[in-house]
Amino acid sequence: MNTPQAETLDIESAVKERYAQAAVAAEASLCCPVMYDPKHLEAIPREVIERDYGCGNPAEHLRAGETVLDLGSGAGKICFIASQVVGSAGSVIGVDMNDEMLALARRSAPEVARHLGYANVTFAKGRIQNLVEAGIANDSIDVVVSNCVLNLVRPEDKRQLFAEIFRVLRRGGRAVISDIVSDEDVPEAMQQNADLWSGCISGAFREDKFLEAFEAAGFYGVTLAARDEAPWRTVEGIEFRSVTIVAFKGKEGPCFDQKHAVIYRGPFREVVDDDGHVFRRGVRTAVCEKTFHILSREPYREHVELILPRVLVPLEEAPPFPCSDGARLRDPRETKGVDYRATTLEAANACAPKKGDGRPCC
Repeated sequence: MNTPQAETLDIESAVKERYAQAAVAAEASLCCPVMYDPKHLEAIPREVIERDYGCGNPAEHLRAGETVLDLGSGAGKICFIASQVVGSAGSVIGVDMNDEMLALARRSAPEVARHLGYANVTFAKGRIQNLVEAGIANDSIDVVVSNCVLNLVRPEDKRQLFAEIFRVLRRGGRAVISDIVSDEDVPEAMQQNADLWSGCISGAFREDKFLEAFEAAGFYGVTLAARDEAPWRTVEGIEFRSVTIVAFKGKEGPCFDQKHAVIYRGPFREVVDDDGHVFRRGVRTAVCEKTFHILSREPYREHVELILPRVLVPLEEAPPFPCSDGARLRDPRETKGVDYRATTLEAANACAPKKGDGRPCC
């Protein structure tokens, strides 16, 4: 295997050259088998399907009406699938630096629009580690997706890449990234091989470091949504496989105490969130207003019981909450009120007939 010297390897040029060729003629070695919903492929030209190279399907995590940005959109397959998931009320932007891939995607877009009856996909040229080049504004995107592209970015640009993903997402937005990861560190010799790099091997994150990169960029709720059991490739004993990560933006900002609490349901004895809050199973734990609302949404909602204060402290009157302290129990009197003295001898409507069958519950 031809291995250029470290100082002569131009990663960006190697990637551009290989994918320019792959836009003209399909390259089987770049394909990672992925199952897509056949109904989403009907509208997409065969040329796009054959010359688009991915390792997952981030589009299955989208919802109707969302604004989606696809990093390294290539021939446009994920963009065209996403356009159907978000529907005519949503929109999709594909960004790629490769002229040949962009040309293929752009000439295919009108055909897809005719089939769907609406046009909601645009393509822009730019490097995904510098989305200003493509005109992507701050806080303008609901969901950033990518399909086997982040591993093609130079190591020295990867921190900026994650910062760019974070920058363009709206508060409450999320990243859904499918990519190839390794189970071991990739040795330097492999990192200097142009074929392995452009082939989505040498630039792969180690699997744990991939999740850590989202956390370091400021994301919360970083979740391993999918992981292929079998490796896609094995090189020198190192396994490379596809994963999909979902990560959320919106934990930044001040913390105020409106007397909210949560109870972690289990099954673990205790868990720690991205801000260092410790939640013990079954224990009423104090949280700030911001954390309460984060926990009321995905990916946390199914794991916690939410306890609202009987009388909500107005936000403008709420004192700061010491989130940095880690964990604090919430006395029930804090949420009910210290002067709460209600007495209920029989539960209201406890034995009322059940809806549907007319029978009482006791």
